[in-house]
Amino acid sequence: MAITVDVAVLGGGPGGYTAAIRAAQAGKKVAIVEMDKLGGTCLHKGCIPSKSLLRSAEVYRTLLHSSSYGIDVEPGAVSLDFGKVQLRKSSTVGQLHRGLQGLMKKHGIEIIHGRGRVIGPSIFSPKSGSLAVELPDGEMESVVSTNLIIATGSKPRLLPGLEADGRFVLTSDDALTLDSLPQTILIVGGGVIGVEWASMLQDFGVDVTLAEAGARLLPGEDAEVSAALTKALRVRGVRVLTSVQLDTGSFGTGPDGISIKATTPDGDVTLTAEKLLVSVGRTANVEGIGLENTDIRTKDGFIDVNEYGQTTEPHIYAIGDVVGGVQLAHAASHEGLVAVDHLCGGKPASTPHHMIPRCIYSSPEIASYGWTEDGARTRGHDVKVGKIPFQAIGKALVLGESEGFVKVIADRKTNDILGVHMIGPHVTDLISEASLAGWLNATPWEVGQAVHPHPTLAEAIGEAMLAVDGKAIAF
Repeated sequence: MAITVDVAVLGGGPGGYTAAIRAAQAGKKVAIVEMDKLGGTCLHKGCIPSKSLLRSAEVYRTLLHSSSYGIDVEPGAVSLDFGKVQLRKSSTVGQLHRGLQGLMKKHGIEIIHGRGRVIGPSIFSPKSGSLAVELPDGEMESVVSTNLIIATGSKPRLLPGLEADGRFVLTSDDALTLDSLPQTILIVGGGVIGVEWASMLQDFGVDVTLAEAGARLLPGEDAEVSAALTKALRVRGVRVLTSVQLDTGSFGTGPDGISIKATTPDGDVTLTAEKLLVSVGRTANVEGIGLENTDIRTKDGFIDVNEYGQTTEPHIYAIGDVVGGVQLAHAASHEGLVAVDHLCGGKPASTPHHMIPRCIYSSPEIASYGWTEDGARTRGHDVKVGKIPFQAIGKALVLGESEGFVKVIADRKTNDILGVHMIGPHVTDLISEASLAGWLNATPWEVGQAVHPHPTLAEAIGEAMLAVDGKAIAF
């Protein structure tokens, strides 16, 4: 007999399990079909393991520079045990995985481990949207639901001619499972994943070359933030190359690693390294999930949905990386909440993509909300800008991390906050204030009038908001 539920979720990542919990809270009978581990890419191959490694890199860097804090360490006393770093990462992931499994039990959500595929009308249902699930033992199970939510996520995008082999050419998935660190690495792609890995590996003592095809790193972020990060990485020893064209036909491997020819603004070069990491974005997991058995439309490789996550088959929703947009875990979770609230009969307010906070966990950290300055101007806004360096913030000096700034962009006529962009210490923990301000339609003056305690890094936000109108106190 088929398993019958109110809501079936195909994919158990942040979007999928968040949607499942919200549906269960609404009194729905829910099942998640997941072919791997509950938690998806974020928990097992993305957000959590990479941030665990970044934290170890941060601690190692701090110890190596402890003398600047008045703490002398004997030469050679600080050493890196990468095996223990990986064990700590695995322990953190395991703890969160167990907690997530407990949440599923708490809410009565059934987990079906297997490879799910959407099927068309059948003896179980007169409409498409049921799932045929291949279980680990080869047996088949059917899941019939009133509503289906597709949350199959994404996988690393590959470059033709630089296909990953797990030895010389790595994806971010491969890099997370390294047994030891290479002495040198070439990272292809200067987006979020590329700069995080460049920052981390440089802190671990790896000689890093970062190559980006575009004119600058992080092309989606504010130009001033991009320039500041590029400078910071170069000061720390990362070789940053932009406007690079790789000759993939010249790629080769040998006993010492990889080599590839490239054209740069300064001429042709041959890039060599022990390993090459491809970090050029992610592609949606739409193959092999049975979309051809439905009337669901795709666009540019992603499932096409409306503001509520509905596909062209109204009883089937899709959320997260598989629909494109902002490919972030918290974006997927938000989309899951919106989808469930809608299928339960509500009209939830979805958040425009540019208003979803973005975080980059390099050193220094980057966090942003809203339009960049160039983006705001392109859309016809007459902008005014407030900017405060962390050098003017006492807590940043106390931390010994005064690099960076907070930048606020507002509309000169309406005084609306158009964007907030930060680079500096712990800014990923500060950006939520900007997100809340935007959600509540606050003005820079209103945020600046709120009392920001001293000494805190949050003072930089209040000061930058006041700086929009030339009213900053600290700078």
